[in-house]
Amino acid sequence: MSSVLVSADKDSGVAVVTLNRPGRLNAIDLEMAGRLADVWRELRFDDTVRAVVLTGAGERAFCTGIDRDAVVPQPNSPFAQDDPLLGIGPKANDLWKPVVAAVRGMACGGAFYLLGEAEFIVADTTAAFFDPHTTYGMVSAYESVLMAQRVPYGEVARMALMGTAERISARRAYEVGLVSELAPEGGALEAATACASVIAGHPTEAVQGTVRALWAASEAGRAQGVAQAPHLIALGNAAGERQARLFAERGRAYRLR
Repeated sequence: MSSVLVSADKDSGVAVVTLNRPGRLNAIDLEMAGRLADVWRELRFDDTVRAVVLTGAGERAFCTGIDRDAVVPQPNSPFAQDDPLLGIGPKANDLWKPVVAAVRGMACGGAFYLLGEAEFIVADTTAAFFDPHTTYGMVSAYESVLMAQRVPYGEVARMALMGTAERISARRAYEVGLVSELAPEGGALEAATACASVIAGHPTEAVQGTVRALWAASEAGRAQGVAQAPHLIALGNAAGERQARLFAERGRAYRLR
């Protein structure tokens, strides 16, 4: 079974891309990371697809970031850090067809690489957003940079600094603008697909030009933040053994706000 599923409706012009590791809460391993990059590149050349919906399989999670069992060898230099998630998003693969994210359940950590490159997010009432990095002794760099383009600074800062102690409810995410539409439980995919179908019905060049313009509007600040990220991560991340210990010792209780 593929870790990423793609289904396209040629009548509506909408493709649905599904993260398909529900048993691992759709956590991203290296195989899935490579598959996502391939999917976005394939969709670039499929003229029957004019809009995309991105979702996760199962009821528990949209995506929980990188799979902690994934082994990513790193060079010793802070100037040559490798991040396998940098290439998983549509914009990173030069796809300028609009992407609407449909979120059910948890979306945390590395999920923001994907959400940060979607045009907008539709969530159902079960959705919950959080960033566990600091709890595990890790710097939230790329995630925070991407989210800072979408919601007020204080909300991003609180989410990143509170770690696993707090989760942002779907309602709160809607209130601060992270989520553009709040659907009933189980209804995010249907609502996101309805939006994508409308967009796919508009002239293609106008839609893609608008996506490029919107992305360009926030690109300067994002590029500067991303340029600092590798050094901050190399300097601020705890050693792997300590990260593993902190992960094992993490508290299970959290506040939903």
